[in-house]
This record gives sequence, C-alpha cells and structure tokens, in this order.
Amino acid sequence: MPALTPDTIRTLTETLADLTDYLREAPDPTEALALVEPLLDEYTGLPVQFADTLRALARAVQEHPDTPRTPQASLLITELRTAAWELADQHTLHYVLDELRVLYGSSPTHDAVCSQCR
Repeated sequence: MPALTPDTIRTLTETLADLTDYLREAPDPTEALALVEPLLDEYTGLPVQFADTLRALARAVQEHPDTPRTPQASLLITELRTAAWELADQHTLHYVLDELRVLYGSSPTHDAVCSQCR
C-alpha cells in the first residue's frame, strides 16, 4: 500500500467536493445515481468506511502510550466511537439508492417491479 499523506486524503475530499458540485448542476438522475452508487455501497461505502476509520482512530489514540489517561481523553475517544456508530447506521442509505434506481428505471429489476412497465 502506498504511504498515506495528508495530501492524498485531501485529494480524496476534493474529489468528493467535485462530485457534490457536479450534482448541484442537476445532471441526469441515472448518471447521478451511477456516480453516487460506490459511495453508498452497503459494505464498502462511505458510511461504513468512515465509521471504521473513526473506530480505528479511537483505538490508535486510546492505545498510544503518550495519550493522557484523563477523563477528557476518555470523553474524546468515546465521542469518536459514538460518531462511528451514528455513521454506521447510515449504511441503510443503499436502500434509498435502490429505490431511486427503480424510480428512474436504471435497475435491472425495474421492469419486474414497475407496474407501469407491465
């Protein structure tokens, strides 16, 4: 794995900002859904990945020998873990994406579930 740097992570967030700007231009919904789909994947999408990242950060901070063993440090670690749980709960957004695909007919199962297409 290549070394991670703040610049590589910044590039990632800039790409996400570019996607947001693009979506604000009101592209075709089918294209927009295709672009967003990897972000909302049930297993590898942003909510799951970011939750895992926050949990890993909490663990790294908690286990580091230089981390002060104070109530404030414990509270901060707890806040990271709480945020991780809240983000992980958002994994269900992939169901919204599934429903939007059906709405716009971009799902392979569209004809099977769309009463107007029968």
